[in-house]
Amino acid sequence: MNLVMKIKKNPFIVLLTSIYIFLFLTRFDVAVSSVENSSYYIKEMLMIMPVIFVLTALLDLWVSKEKIIKYLGKDSKNKGIMLSFVLGSVSAGPIYAAFPMCLMLHKKGASIRNIIIILSAWAVIKIPMLINEFKFLGFQFMAIRWILTIIAIIIFSWIATKFIKDEDIIQDTNQEPLLKVDKNACMGCTLCAKNYQEIFAMDGSQAYIKSFELEIDTHRLKQTIELCPVNAIRFNHKAS
Repeated sequence: MNLVMKIKKNPFIVLLTSIYIFLFLTRFDVAVSSVENSSYYIKEMLMIMPVIFVLTALLDLWVSKEKIIKYLGKDSKNKGIMLSFVLGSVSAGPIYAAFPMCLMLHKKGASIRNIIIILSAWAVIKIPMLINEFKFLGFQFMAIRWILTIIAIIIFSWIATKFIKDEDIIQDTNQEPLLKVDKNACMGCTLCAKNYQEIFAMDGSQAYIKSFELEIDTHRLKQTIELCPVNAIRFNHKAS
């Protein structure tokens, strides 16, 4: 019974192990090559990821939530898009190194659109990549590919925000958020944003939380919660 539960909890590992066993039995040379390649990437991750975690922790400590919201939040608009392209383009290391940093940025208020732009720029328009492209394929090819890629990233990031919401991003399940808006219940009446604009704002027809860094006026917040006609605002007193 315990074995079955472990298999259900780790389907990817079970599938990967099964593939390797199959390859060793049928294509030994391919299996050996696969193990060598996997070992190389595992060693690379073990060397890079500790550094990335340390840098992410330092950024989390040094950069305030207000600055992240101001320059990369939902209201940052064009300056947020430009900064996201810069952050992704000047980055170093493989794309998986960007995930911890982007999760930290999202927790501190960066919009999903800007996160997608950072990841996309990190993957396909990094400066070292453009330099090598210019060296081997020429300036015209590099410039046209760069322009078309930026346009595609902007379009894709806009489309993605229509389907991906903040609550779809994995968060720390051991800690409930201090303040939350139930997106499924919110009817877009704008009362919360009008009554407590320092904390609440509108993203189209949905309300969202702008910042947790402010010292919350509990009396004003209580009035705002009571104003919500569909009870979409949740306030976690324990977290405060």
